[in-house]
Amino acid sequence: MTATPLTFRHDTLGQRVLFGANQAAEHVAAEINGRKVMVVASPREMRRARELFADLKIAVWHEDVAMHVPVEVADRARGVAKQHDIDLLVAVGGGSAVGTAKAVALSTGIELIAVPTTYAGSEATDVWGMTEQGRKTTGQDPRVLPTAVIYDSTLTVSLPVDLSVASGLNALAHCVDSLWAPRADPINAALATEGARALTTGLPRVHDNPVDLGGRDQLLYGAYLAAVAFASAGAGMHHKICHILGGTFNLPHAPTHAIVLPYVVAFNEPAAAERLGVAFGGLAGLQELRKRIDAPRALRDVGFTAAGIPEVVRQALDAVPASNPRPVTADNLTELLTRALVGAEPAG
Repeated sequence: MTATPLTFRHDTLGQRVLFGANQAAEHVAAEINGRKVMVVASPREMRRARELFADLKIAVWHEDVAMHVPVEVADRARGVAKQHDIDLLVAVGGGSAVGTAKAVALSTGIELIAVPTTYAGSEATDVWGMTEQGRKTTGQDPRVLPTAVIYDSTLTVSLPVDLSVASGLNALAHCVDSLWAPRADPINAALATEGARALTTGLPRVHDNPVDLGGRDQLLYGAYLAAVAFASAGAGMHHKICHILGGTFNLPHAPTHAIVLPYVVAFNEPAAAERLGVAFGGLAGLQELRKRIDAPRALRDVGFTAAGIPEVVRQALDAVPASNPRPVTADNLTELLTRALVGAEPAG
């Protein structure tokens, strides 16, 4: 029996990762090194950032951020950075803060470091996204990759349990898409599998005990691996659908991913059972986990209605990559979204 030769191309992103509880302030201080800094954070996270960096010289505290990064929000942030001659961005928070800082870095080339407080994973990718007139555009550019990521599980303890669950499942979606995205390869699959192991270990622990730093560490570690795999593999069916739901209908990012995930897994499992089984036990394993951690269930619960399904289908038919294990059609996408709308049992 002749083995099939192993052939693939894998690109690795260069980035420092500094990981440790109660070490964020120390690590950020070492990275700043006398530069003119703009801290980007949501109003909720800005108070924490001010306390964390109280002993550091910060030029600007910028808290004008928004979900899905509307272009007008990005433009204002760029203007502030230019006005103050900023040469280092420090993003503290989740996808909105990191995404806004990335939008500034994209057009200015200003260096960015990230201090995540959720499991969104944007900090570990060179992917940017902005929304204009109801359409979310994403791309990849080395300028938006943070040069350093500082993980400190104590900064995630205040994230409410429901948001921790949704954000952790968002990270798990990065693992899933990495198994069949356009540039999927064995290295991405290995990263995604280990990321899924860490995430599925950490989620029940944090659900049961929100101050369990060991569980929070597992979620940050898993989210990082998931994002690295995703950055290399590219966006698959799941993210294409969720970007439409977020960009066109302004649905909340993490809960939307958490809701849609089992429906995409069920859709692709007949053609990718082995890949999904290795990662986290396939649909059965995912559904057991979701029940265990009280995951969000229905798109109608986050503001989506049946009237939006045709538009999502229209956009998704052109967006879902050819690498998806199963071909998409208007009919099967409509069925998937109809089930996700009401939280019906996922079906392949």
